[in-house]
Amino acid sequence: MSADPGNNQAMRADKWLWAARFYKTRVLATQAINGGKVHLDGERIKPARRLRVGDQLTIHKGPYSFAITVERLTSQRRPAEEARTLYSESQESASERHALYRQRKLEGHSVHRRERRPDKRARRRIRQFKQH
Repeated sequence: MSADPGNNQAMRADKWLWAARFYKTRVLATQAINGGKVHLDGERIKPARRLRVGDQLTIHKGPYSFAITVERLTSQRRPAEEARTLYSESQESASERHALYRQRKLEGHSVHRRERRPDKRARRRIRQFKQH
């Protein structure tokens, strides 16, 4: 049997992480790998490390951790629904991540919370407070 050029046998770790939508850009994927946030079978890897189907990856993003198995390889970044078919996450990993998410939400941690500048009303109240 000859090798099919469309059938990928192995691909770069940074490119796969980008295609699987764990990171928005390949640069961010490369920085995460170089920063020790991605492990293959418990070992640190380099961005050019060739991933194969069946490889076990552990990815740390912020407080969350993903323990996944590579199911498919693709060099194209596809929609999120298709990207989820590229890997399978262990049930234990998913339940731990969801529990941590619920705990952080109850404690008031929000990923999207940003400190904003005071609006006109708030500035008036600040000035009023400082004057008295």
